[in-house]
Amino acid sequence: MGNMNIYVGNLDLNVTEAELRSVFTRFGYVATVTVKNDQHLGNGQAAGYGYVEMPSVTEGSLAIAGLNGKVLKGRTINAIE
Repeated sequence: MGNMNIYVGNLDLNVTEAELRSVFTRFGYVATVTVKNDQHLGNGQAAGYGYVEMPSVTEGSLAIAGLNGKVLKGRTINAIE
């Protein structure tokens, strides 16, 4: 039994870690959420992807099934393990 690390791509540039956590907690406990910033430009603008860690593989699988291809803030997100 291990954690499920979920890659979430095609995020709106204004999505916050709190918003992403809120979407995933509908499916179970979320341990960590990280929204990646573009380090190359040095402007701190979000790069449009992040990672969600869920301790339960079952809950993580449900989250992927429920969220992959869904629209969040006007963008169709990709959620994959």
